Amino acid sequence: MFTGIVRGAFPITSINKKPDLLTYGVQLPADLLDNIALGASVNIDGVCQTVAKIEGNVLFFDASTETLRLTTLSNLKQNDKVHVERSAKASDENGGHLISGHIDGKVTIKKIAKTGNELIITMEVTEPFRKYLFNKGFVALQGCSLTVCDYVLAKGQFEINLIPETVRLTGFGDKKVGDELNLEVDRQSQVLVDTIERTLEKVLTRLIQK
Repeated sequence: MFTGIVRGAFPITSINKKPDLLTYGVQLPADLLDNIALGASVNIDGVCQTVAKIEGNVLFFDASTETLRLTTLSNLKQNDKVHVERSAKASDENGGHLISGHIDGKVTIKKIAKTGNELIITMEVTEPFRKYLFNKGFVALQGCSLTVCDYVLAKGQFEINLIPETVRLTGFGDKKVGDELNLEVDRQSQVLVDTIERTLEKVLTRLIQK
């Protein structure tokens, strides 16, 4: 599990594309390499990835066909920077929210604006995931725990408001209109919504059968 508090954006050192696999390396600072081992889980742009190889300060990961289909990892290029978070320990402070690293889909950036010291990004989410978003609720984008603002359910549009420190630590400041971001909905919200929907469906079915 992860907390959505990314440690920074770090460079892709190599890309090796095969028909059904993408292998890539990420260069990390010493503090993020502490006690790292093969098989460890690392959050890369919101995607839970397994360390497949270690060479000095570079970690290598493999992304499968399904991962490439669902996420933005398929668009990676050498020298791109990706958000990185090591898996959480039980003793860690959680300043974000619980994130699994299992991406639900992608959202598209519709507008980018700067107001004072804030960077405001407006996005559109597709229909299957709209019911899981709420104003002031949690959402994970590119592995970052963020707050949903000004959500319009009918359009599936919402904003994220980024302070300068978040922009400094992440790659959001380099994004453009039309870019896609990896989305993971808040699992607690998803469970609540799905449970209520199933319960209502059962109740309505019983009423109709009477």
